[in-house]
Amino acid sequence: MILGRVVGTVVATRKDPRLEGKKLLIIKPVTPDGEDESGYVVSVDTVSAGYRETVLLVAGSSARMAEGCKDTPVDSAIVGIVDTVRLDT
Repeated sequence: MILGRVVGTVVATRKDPRLEGKKLLIIKPVTPDGEDESGYVVSVDTVSAGYRETVLLVAGSSARMAEGCKDTPVDSAIVGIVDTVRLDT
């Protein structure tokens, strides 16, 4: 699982028919402390996440098991909106 922050959207006028009606969001991975990590990930939104929200992502075969993603060509899916992160060190 990956922590990330929603930073944008992807609009595709032509895409695989199995992705029709699915929202694609651009996610910036973050550390548990909220610091940005390198790179971006495009994920299918399964929980109606909003701009700048911290979210929980799954990738690979786990993404295809997310709600509404069965038999769809996805490699990353948003499966949760994070309220707080607490590290006990």
